[in-house]
Amino acid sequence: MRVLGVDPGLTRCGIGVVEGVAGRPLTMLGVGVVRTPADAGLGHRLVAVERGIEQWLDEHRPEYVAVERVFSQHNVRTVMGTAQASAVAILCASRRGIPVALHTPSEVKAAVTGSGRADKAQVGAMVTRLLRLAAPPKPADAADALALAICHIWRAPAKNRLQEAAALHAARAPRTPRTPTAPHAPHASKGRPA
Repeated sequence: MRVLGVDPGLTRCGIGVVEGVAGRPLTMLGVGVVRTPADAGLGHRLVAVERGIEQWLDEHRPEYVAVERVFSQHNVRTVMGTAQASAVAILCASRRGIPVALHTPSEVKAAVTGSGRADKAQVGAMVTRLLRLAAPPKPADAADALALAICHIWRAPAKNRLQEAAALHAARAPRTPRTPTAPHAPHASKGRPA
């Protein structure tokens, strides 16, 4: 399975590509950051993010795209930029028919480090170890993108099995026939015999 992980952001959008299957050593195929100038207009920044993601999709041809799910923060301006960059990544993948998975930061941290409260340094250290890298990817956005891809590789098989089991259960569940409702009899008007 080849997964492109996207840690969305308007100034720095982390991108990482990981290949492998759960239970086996994983391989990093590429890592980087799509940068946009903070003084550029929003439209220009979103186009730059789109072009960057499209280049990664062209070069690596992933089977899946894993994007960090946007969560509420106190800084509305930051969360808006993250949500906009996230939407661009989802759009780029969907336009190509590539399935997109959204993972929360705590899901990613728990999958990679064993703790949903791990800090960025811990995530970077585990990504380095899991992918057998010489040093943690810099900046942290790049390491986070790789962690997203790793998380998806590890979680997708279990999630697929759960979805298949739920579908099988739904198919086997006895269906209760719907009882047709009887047509209403005409009501007698008040004061007159029916």
